[in-house]
Amino acid sequence: MQSYLDFEKPVAELEGKIAELKSLAAADEAVSIDEEVNRLSSRAEEALAEIYKKLTPWQKTQVARHPQRPHFSDYVSHLVTEWTPLAGDRKYREDAALQAGFGRFNGQPIAVLGQEKGNSTETRLRHNFGMASPEGYRKAVRIMEMADRFNIPLISFVDTAGAYPGIGAEERGQAEAIARSTEKCLELGVPNIAIIIGEGGSGGAIAIAVANRVLMLENSIYSVISPEAGASILFRDAARAQDMATAQKITAQDLLGFGVIDAIIPEPAGGAHRHHGAVMEATRTAIADFLGEFAGKGRLETREQRREKFLAIGTAL
Repeated sequence: MQSYLDFEKPVAELEGKIAELKSLAAADEAVSIDEEVNRLSSRAEEALAEIYKKLTPWQKTQVARHPQRPHFSDYVSHLVTEWTPLAGDRKYREDAALQAGFGRFNGQPIAVLGQEKGNSTETRLRHNFGMASPEGYRKAVRIMEMADRFNIPLISFVDTAGAYPGIGAEERGQAEAIARSTEKCLELGVPNIAIIIGEGGSGGAIAIAVANRVLMLENSIYSVISPEAGASILFRDAARAQDMATAQKITAQDLLGFGVIDAIIPEPAGGAHRHHGAVMEATRTAIADFLGEFAGKGRLETREQRREKFLAIGTAL
């Protein structure tokens, strides 16, 4: 069942009428509905295209958080073959919020990292809504070290509201784990690409997103703090999250202009949650182009390119 956002109500009404007509036709085969269904479908597509053509930053935030948006597990199942997940940080425990492992992309060996939010109450609780603990980032470091040792490119799928802020996580060194993971990203001699597929929140995102190429899906967001948390701090009013989202410049279009990211992966009108297949293929093309671009680069050149890329952020505004 399609889940609609508040600003999608015109589309919801049209598609509701289409569903009613199809239900009526199913009950009485003598009823002809094709012409009316085609007319309503055309209106719904036009309304959807018009809405998504002028989304506000807050509306993009809602799209980025849509429960039916494809998650890490969806990308792995569509893009990676021979997937072998690895668990545990070899120090404390396994953290299901941050998934990691090895597989093949178009036949080429790759290492993969990413936050998994889950798509049901049970899986969301199991994956802690994609908010990783220190063990998750220490696991990420372990996988990055293996990838670097065996000269295997790394792909990161970023989708988190932020690292888990619980007392236990802080006691076990959350900030240190994030810093070590960020440091390891910078040290890699193998090429790495990070793709923000939903939310890219704070240190929880940057810990696996310091890459040679940083891409964002068209309706994803990337920021140092969520709009709600930022509004509660700066405006003393969490209800002003919409104002904060605009002020933060968290959209892919804003961040491409600032040079924080390198490219935008387009989403069809209606968002990735309506068009899984199309978004997967666009992502496949982006990853394939990246791997082809860096195929002939040496370890030092790859590392220096990444270093210079991040040092240049903010110097040409």
